[in-house]
Formats: sequence, C-alpha cells, structure tokens
Amino acid sequence: MRADRLVAVLLILQARGRVTAAEVAEELEISERTARRDLEALAMAGIPVYSQAGRGGGWSLLGGARTDLSGLTAAEARTLFLVAGPSASATPQVKAALRKLVRALPEPFRAEAEAAAAAVVIDPKTWDQTHIPVPAFLEVLQRAVVDGRQARIVYAGRNRPESERVVHPLGLVSKASVWYLIADTEAGLRTFRVNRVRSVVVTDDPVVRPEGFDLEEHWSSVKAEIDEQRVPFRAFGRAEPRSIPWLRNTFGSRIEVGEAGDDGRVPVELRSWSAQTVAGELAAFGHWVVVEGPPEVRDALAALGAELTTLYGTASAESGAKAVEPADASVT
Repeated sequence: MRADRLVAVLLILQARGRVTAAEVAEELEISERTARRDLEALAMAGIPVYSQAGRGGGWSLLGGARTDLSGLTAAEARTLFLVAGPSASATPQVKAALRKLVRALPEPFRAEAEAAAAAVVIDPKTWDQTHIPVPAFLEVLQRAVVDGRQARIVYAGRNRPESERVVHPLGLVSKASVWYLIADTEAGLRTFRVNRVRSVVVTDDPVVRPEGFDLEEHWSSVKAEIDEQRVPFRAFGRAEPRSIPWLRNTFGSRIEVGEAGDDGRVPVELRSWSAQTVAGELAAFGHWVVVEGPPEVRDALAALGAELTTLYGTASAESGAKAVEPADASVT
C-alpha cells in the first residue's frame, strides 16, 4: 500500500541520511522504478527531499539524517499527513507509525498534523468516470478543514443555479479522480463536489463539529446512498464460479456474491440502471449466468438472443459452409 511505503521511505531517509532508489527498492522489496516514484512523490508533495546525481549521489532529507521530524516546517508536516495518513486502505501498522511520527513533531505542528491525518479519506474505487483535473479550490478547502475554519462558498449544483452558503468543512474525500467536500450546513450534513465550487472565502469563525462525527463512517453511508440513486435496478440469478472474476470486472461495486449452492453455482445480485442495461451487460456471459428475476430481465435477454440469431444465425451457417468447401474439393 502506498501510504505504508511513503512513511517507510521517509523513515529510511531519516535513518541513513542518503540513499539510492536501488537501496530503497531492496529494503522495501519493490521495483527500483516504484521506489523512484515514491521518492519523487514525497518531493513533489513538499517534503524536503532532494536528489543528487553522479558518483556518491542519491536521495537525501534536507538537513541530514534525523531521528525525528523536527526539521519539517508546519506546512511540510501537514502535507505529509495529507499524503500518507488518510488512506482508507492504511493498515493498523501504518496508522501506528503515523501516531509515533505525530509525537516526534514539535508541539506547534502537532495539532495541525493530527487534524490533517483525519481530514481526508482516499477511496480508490471508481464510479465509471474519466479522469477529472484537480479542482481549483481543493487546496484552500484543505486548508479550511485542517484549520477548522468555516467557509463561504458559491456552489453550482447539477441543473441548479449557483448559490452562496456558509459551510463548516469537516473533511474531503477523493473518489478516484473526483473530490468531495463533506460539510455541515444549516440544512444538515451535505456532500459537495469540489469541481462545482465556484469560489471560496475562508472566514475566521471556527468550525462546529457534530458530536461523534467520523469522516470514514459518514462517507460509507453517503457512498451507499449515491450507489442506490445511480443504479436502483436489481437483478438476481446464479452464476458459474469461473465467471465471478469476469462479473466483478464488469459490474464492479454493483455486484453482491453469495455462497455456492448444492448445484455448484453461486448466487449473485446485480445492480444496473434498467432491465435493458443489465441484460446487455449479461448477454456476453451466455449460459454462465442464469437470471432468475425479475421477469423483464429474462424477457430482455430473450429478445436480445432472438435479434442476434436473426442477424447472425444465417450468416454464420453460410460462412461455415463456405469454409469447408475447399477441403471438400481437395478430397475429390
């Protein structure tokens, strides 16, 4: 997991003073290319890591080898925890390491680092969307979350006119390349797509955080709600076990898989936009997936099969007959 590696690379730099990408790769059992990318990621994120080419060169942490992070500025410490700390996939070990790093920080920077570590959730799964550029106001909203300051934003919702509102920024979520702001408002907790924010003014008023609020838990509920809104149609059936990896690749988070039954087939629940769309997605699986309901999906699959037979059945028979003609002629 990259969060683990970023922290590990930083600790290696502190312990050794200067390392090469090859040495990092050997230490962490990764490729040299991956090690170089991780070192570059730390440098690009603002951590004081620099490289020196030539004989005796390598990568170093500005100020030489250290046993703590007292050489980092407040902004650099905050960036480290924004980059490495919030990953939803971070293991208990990396979270424990981050807690130790927090304790190593000078007191003035510790609060900001702790706030940054809880300010972002990284959710790597996609919702079938192409890459979206980094939103213009992402950095200022990160600053508002970490500093715990209210913000006045102008927001353009989908098919709605722009409106201005004061929000209490509680955290940020990256869903693949799409960023969301979770904030408390007069109307309650709301989720805003950051690329639809048109302007941000951070105020001096402190954020009032709802009691017991947990960013990861809240995002899980938001994600479930959005998934339900996006793909409300459900179909169910039984699938050959060998088809499950392919089904997962096609449906992603829109599939639920049960335990294999006595017949060896696996029960599946599939979510899509309509009976026609789920039938279109399942058509390629043929007899590997037997749809048990609802009836309109079976009807849609039957209609697709009839259309394909009409379109290609005669052509396939003719092409097959032509294909054997030369062989028959040579025999005679």
